[in-house]
Amino acid sequence: MDQTTLNIIVVGLSFALYFGIAIWARAGSTSEFYAAGRGVNPVVNGMATAADWMSAASFISMAGLIAFVGYNNSSFLMGWTGGYVLMALLLAPYLRKFGKFTVPEFIGDRYYSTTARIVAVVCLIVISITYVIGQMSGAGVAFARFLEVDRDLGLYIAAGVVLVYAVLGGMKGITYTQVAQYCVLIVAYTIPAIFISLQLTGNPIPGLGLFSNMSEGTAGAGQPLLVTLDGLLTDLGFNQYTEGTSPVNMALFTLSLMIGTAGLPHVIIRFFTVPKVADARWSAGWALVFIALLYLTAPAVGAMARLNIMTTMWPQGVEGEAVAQEDLPDWFETWSVTGLLAVEDKNGDGRIQYYNENSEEMQALAAERGWEGNELVTFNRDILVLANPEIAQLPGWVIALIAAGGIAAALSTAAGLLLAISSAISHDLIKSTLNPNISEKGELLAARISMIGAIAVATWLGLNPPGFAAQTVALAFGLAAASLFPTLMMGIFSKRMNSAGATWGMLAGLLTTCLYLFIYLGWFFIPGTNMLENTASNYLFGIPPASFGPIGALANFAVAYIVSKMTAEPPQEIQELVESIRVPRGAGAATGH
Repeated sequence: MDQTTLNIIVVGLSFALYFGIAIWARAGSTSEFYAAGRGVNPVVNGMATAADWMSAASFISMAGLIAFVGYNNSSFLMGWTGGYVLMALLLAPYLRKFGKFTVPEFIGDRYYSTTARIVAVVCLIVISITYVIGQMSGAGVAFARFLEVDRDLGLYIAAGVVLVYAVLGGMKGITYTQVAQYCVLIVAYTIPAIFISLQLTGNPIPGLGLFSNMSEGTAGAGQPLLVTLDGLLTDLGFNQYTEGTSPVNMALFTLSLMIGTAGLPHVIIRFFTVPKVADARWSAGWALVFIALLYLTAPAVGAMARLNIMTTMWPQGVEGEAVAQEDLPDWFETWSVTGLLAVEDKNGDGRIQYYNENSEEMQALAAERGWEGNELVTFNRDILVLANPEIAQLPGWVIALIAAGGIAAALSTAAGLLLAISSAISHDLIKSTLNPNISEKGELLAARISMIGAIAVATWLGLNPPGFAAQTVALAFGLAAASLFPTLMMGIFSKRMNSAGATWGMLAGLLTTCLYLFIYLGWFFIPGTNMLENTASNYLFGIPPASFGPIGALANFAVAYIVSKMTAEPPQEIQELVESIRVPRGAGAATGH
């Protein structure tokens, strides 16, 4: 059986499973559509949360970014994981006790303001659309390779699949679909990593293999894997893999991911699906266990994949000859079809030289050897994990499995995000503001129509994303950090914070951060509309767009504090409500209105 047929069979079987679950768990009420009827077991919810959390950015893109940058990009791991702990401790149990369906509903009731609720809806939509662009882009990459179509067609296929099961099942269907998707993605991620770790170091545990010695018969046999990788990279003019730069930017970026994580609406709403407050805490604990299985493996996947690429391009090391073009492995040809990988023999010597052409030392060596520039001209970092089994020459079933895993990771998070958007529009905008008398059936229809609209917008924007999947997602975290996180924190822990302070704070954080992103990445991320080049020399105080979230959060906190001090205190009943939320014991029945 050829590889394409095997891919289609494995991916097709996984889709059949998702559609079957969506039909079985079809939402028949708004409670089931928004919060799965509040009846999800904490272990099941933990697994679904992990799938919701470990998106295309985690599965497809994160290891690729770590592989090509090294230590600095470990901030993705630290920020995302640390932020999840922050959410579990400071937000989840308190929001569950409040007993609402959505984040804007909490903000609207806590700040006794329809205006605050509408601003929260706007923030949620901006965050979620930005986030889902990365998911759709990642899904497009996966479909492009494994169905052997171009990326745009892959994106349209991904949109169609998520449309069916997200619109049909709502939160109830999505929850159980995400459990299945977690099982698929974690098996798909760890099996290739175990194979590759055994090949390179003889250690079956990838996280330990990262710090083990290279096996006999491999490049650098007998010395630590990271030492071998550092040596190969510096020989080709790249920075050392284990070397870090700009601790200030790294700290800002990590902080942006942390507090952005704690403000992500599509993850927060998962904690509204469990029966009790204690279950919200247990859900968070189980989710961390399930997340750790992938996150402890990702650094090893990144390092080992980069090492495999280096040895593919330079079989005898830099002192020898580069790989001959006709000797490039088969996976180069299969990935070239997608347009995400390309080589060009610039000097016509029949070999493909891969090196850092911006390094002065390598420029001198290139002149001496007759090279005319780096000839690995395109290597999209989002392909690295998906290509890993082929790079390591693993069996065909492993390649098919990782195809299903990559697609599951992208679609599981896309579904959660689309649900957050549709809930905000139908429940918080239409039901609570524009048409309070709408029937439950009408509200359910509005939720499904708004989800279809959100998919259409995300698909269109996903055709030209503002970066790799993980980079695009990082922008969404910055927006969440600047807008919703401060408002939620102040809503829980400050009795003095009033509606005017919260509303103006959210607007200040959102607008400040959006403006900064659009200046460098284009208005609404449309290519060619940026006002300044996205280069370090143009950044304000050297802060890149993806690290700007904490600055926006500071603006939010500052404006909220100043405005609240200048305006009247919240009503006494609201202050008592805040006091009761802080004691997370017991939760009343859901009272969405």
